[in-house]
Amino acid sequence: MSPAVGRPMPAALPRSPRVSGPRPLRGKLRPSPAPASPRQLQAPVAAAGAVPGRRCSAQRAASSSSGRRAPAPPSPFPPLPPSAPGWARPRQPGCGVLPCRAPCAMDWQVLTRELSLYLENQVRVGFFGSGVGLSLVLGFGVAYACYYLNSIAKKPQLVASNDRFCRFLEEYCPVVTETYYPTIWCWEGRVQTLLRPFITSRPQVQYRNELIKTADGGQISLDWFDNNDSSYYPDANTRPTVLLLPGLTGTSKESYILHMIHQSETLGYRCVVFNNRGIAGEELLTPRTYCAANTEDLETVIHHVHSLHPSAPFMAAGVSMGGMLLLNYLGKTGRDTPLMAAAIFSAGWNVFESIESLEKPLNWLLFNYYLTTCLQSSISRHRQILEKLFDMDLVMKARTIREFDKQFTSVMFGYRSIDDYYEDASPCRKLKSVGIPVLCLNSVDDVFSPGHAIPVETAKQNANVALVLTSCGGHIGFLEGIWPRKCTYMDRVFKQFVQAVFEHGNKIFSI
Repeated sequence: MSPAVGRPMPAALPRSPRVSGPRPLRGKLRPSPAPASPRQLQAPVAAAGAVPGRRCSAQRAASSSSGRRAPAPPSPFPPLPPSAPGWARPRQPGCGVLPCRAPCAMDWQVLTRELSLYLENQVRVGFFGSGVGLSLVLGFGVAYACYYLNSIAKKPQLVASNDRFCRFLEEYCPVVTETYYPTIWCWEGRVQTLLRPFITSRPQVQYRNELIKTADGGQISLDWFDNNDSSYYPDANTRPTVLLLPGLTGTSKESYILHMIHQSETLGYRCVVFNNRGIAGEELLTPRTYCAANTEDLETVIHHVHSLHPSAPFMAAGVSMGGMLLLNYLGKTGRDTPLMAAAIFSAGWNVFESIESLEKPLNWLLFNYYLTTCLQSSISRHRQILEKLFDMDLVMKARTIREFDKQFTSVMFGYRSIDDYYEDASPCRKLKSVGIPVLCLNSVDDVFSPGHAIPVETAKQNANVALVLTSCGGHIGFLEGIWPRKCTYMDRVFKQFVQAVFEHGNKIFSI
């Protein structure tokens, strides 16, 4: 008794001899939009539950009675015309249960073409057409948006010991209390630092240049934006004036300086840019350039500008090394300055920590080496006058800012060692002595001024100092918006604080 059919098996019939050749494909591809192969269209449909190598009982009975094989059931697919691509001659009909094994080899080119068409259609419609790819993209987008809103976009930390100064900023400079939304596709500090010069626009500014003499026989280049078309302050004698200090190798042509001037223009103010010696195209008359610790040139410029417009409100804004120089000046003079207030952006508070951060391999590759070459380029055009006191060949071999300062800057300004120079150039040591209202903006992911080096506790001991610390922004980056071309977060802080000082300054000068 056969367990498969439940009745006695008939007499065994002789089997047809085996035919050599490739075995037929037993697997069946998942239905797809790919065109069916000629073999699939010509092959008979296999009966459900059929046993390979055997014929069903009805076929065996028909074969016993008629002495010949039962004809195969008709194919449910219409036959292909001979002109169709991939058409092959149909096989001889078999038993109707399994396709008969052809005595000839399989056409592998046809099989390869069939698989190629199948895979091509699966890739074309299976990823997005099935919804899997779209679901992955949407899921990733939602996850990234949640991460951005929870971990990246944050309100800045406002550090100030004076409640009146805090209330003044909250009322007249509300941007320091608003959530900062850095550009969603480039919020990392290094990326913001690198992309800002290329992304932000460069407003057109017409300067009036002035060269002033110094006590040692040198000269300083000042670029004035007089804003004579100001409708808010038509009188030049009382028009508010903002002194701008660029960064380490920056001039009046830097994009962040141009944006500050553009913001001041809309408010009706006058601007003057202090270019460090020998860096803005003027000749170097003495073998001396500049550094962050020596404030003699800045003092000369401040008193010169104030003497030209003694009745005009006067304040200053410094960026990067310009901010360090301005802080060192304010720490030295205290309240004895014609400046009403100051704004500081991305200043390096502790030079030792800044140099150590910039000497890390990635930061050296991205920033340190480039800035060193910029410093070397700024003095190479004055080589004839500088080589009288310095070994210029040794200076031009420097590969880091530390090496450049050791061979050139510290020697020029008479420091016994580079450590003495870095200690004197660090504004964190003079912050307690600042005697006018100062707003300082820094990002904690700035590789030029690491977050742990920002003197938060020292700032709390001076009622004139307020720190605004953002979680992102990099060094002079502070990009925001999808395409941050026209305005940055730093520009908005500058505009609101300058306007608050000039128009409502009487509310903070009593601090």
